[in-house]
Amino acid sequence: MSEIKEQPVPKWFNGSIYDKGGIVANRFSGEEIELNNIELSMYDFVMGASICVEMGMFNTAQHVKDLRAGLQWFIKHNPEAYMVLLD
Repeated sequence: MSEIKEQPVPKWFNGSIYDKGGIVANRFSGEEIELNNIELSMYDFVMGASICVEMGMFNTAQHVKDLRAGLQWFIKHNPEAYMVLLD
């Protein structure tokens, strides 16, 4: 297991920051990766926003912008997790 580093929480992020991280599996491939508390918080935010966009709920320009910002955050701060979970 690689060392998990702490990333900054972006100013635009208004979701909950979890106290602990965890292991997350890709919903399609089943491949797993460990996320720290900030990464897990961002992952849940991205997944929730994705589901809302797919269902047509809260599909505003700001909502889509926040979703894209969450994806970009992952690409910058944990590209391995992005490739396993979100690509």
